[in-house]
Amino acid sequence: MKLGAVPAALLLAALGVTALLAEHILSVAAIALGLLVVCMRAPRRSRRLYLFAAVTSGLGILVLSPFLHVRGDFVLWSGPTVPVIGMLDVTTEELKIAARNALRLTSLSLAFVAYALLLDHDRLLASVGFARRSALAAALATRLVPTLERDAAGLAEAVRGRGVAVEGILGRGRLLSPLVAGSLERATRLAEAMEARGFGCDGRTRAPRAAWTSVDRAVIPVAVALVAAGVLWL
Repeated sequence: MKLGAVPAALLLAALGVTALLAEHILSVAAIALGLLVVCMRAPRRSRRLYLFAAVTSGLGILVLSPFLHVRGDFVLWSGPTVPVIGMLDVTTEELKIAARNALRLTSLSLAFVAYALLLDHDRLLASVGFARRSALAAALATRLVPTLERDAAGLAEAVRGRGVAVEGILGRGRLLSPLVAGSLERATRLAEAMEARGFGCDGRTRAPRAAWTSVDRAVIPVAVALVAAGVLWL
C-alpha cells in the first residue's frame, strides 16, 4: 500500500501533533515505534544520520531533564546544590516527565525523517494550490540536508584519495568551506534554472496530478481521529 504525497504528509503531521498532545507514555511510545518502523523503509545510508539525530535528541532530553526540572516527592537520587539551578535531584515524577518529553521529541523527529526521506516532494509541491512560493521554499529546505550529506561524502572520498585522512571534528571541519561554496553555487544554478523556466510569470502550468485513491481519502478522517484521540484519550 502506497499513499499519495499529500495524504502521507497529513498523516505524518497528525502523528506528530498526536505525540505532542498525548499524555500517556505508552501512547507516545507506540507512535514513536510506528514511525521508526516507517523510517526503516528508507535506504540505510540515507537514514543513518537522521535516525542518529532523532534518537540522540530524545536521549538528551531523557538524561538532562530530571536534573533541570524540580517536581515530585519520591526522591531517587540527591546531588549537590548548583547556583541558580538549585539542588540536583532525580524523582520518579521527573523521570516520567522526561521519558514522555523525550518520546515526544523523538516522535516528532521521526515524523520529519519520514517526510524528508520517503515523500515525493515534487508531487507534494504540485498538489499545493495556495502559498506555492512558501511550499517551494519548504521543499527546497527539506532537500538541503540530504544534498549536503551527499556532497560531504563525495568531498571526504576525494580528500581520502589524495592521502588526507578525514577524522574527528577538525578533519571534518575542513569540509565546511567547500560545502558552503558548493551550496552557494548550487543555489545560483537553481535560481537560473527557475528563471529560465519562467518561475513567477503569469500563465504558469502544472504537472499532472495523480488521482486520489480510496486509501488516500480514508487517511483524512484517520488523521483527524488521531489528533482528537490525542486530545481526549491518549
